[in-house]
Amino acid sequence: MNAALQFLSDYGYAAVYGLLTLGIVGLPIPDEILMTGVGYLTLIGTMKLPYAILFSFAGAMSGMMISYAIGHKAGRPLLDRYGKWVGMKPQRIAKVEGWMNKYGPISIVVGYFIPGFRHVTCYMCGISRMPLRKYMLFASVGALVWCVFFIMMGRVLGYANH
Repeated sequence: MNAALQFLSDYGYAAVYGLLTLGIVGLPIPDEILMTGVGYLTLIGTMKLPYAILFSFAGAMSGMMISYAIGHKAGRPLLDRYGKWVGMKPQRIAKVEGWMNKYGPISIVVGYFIPGFRHVTCYMCGISRMPLRKYMLFASVGALVWCVFFIMMGRVLGYANH
């Protein structure tokens, strides 16, 4: 954990933005741990809270927009061609699209708090052709709540151990 905190201290807000973007797209970056570390760094004064929230929110939204765009442009053709290899046959794809059309907006907000699910949700919103404005509205609400929650959690845990 010390190495991660040192990395964040050295590279600052750009690291927060970049790591969160890559983590949301799906790279194996422990987003929740990253954000609690950022919260701790705001507690000890290495980072400023408003900037930490701003850059984490921007990183989360960038990752979500990239995921949506990939799902929107390439997702359906990839699923049609290779979906059977990962258990996504046409019937299941139709079922998932129906579910996303019905519950997609709330799944974005709630799904943010479920590791792994938030990544798939972004792609599925693109694949199911959720309107971009609707997606951005719910994605931004989810991203902001998630970022603030975990940054504050880092501050609380850091304060308790300080």
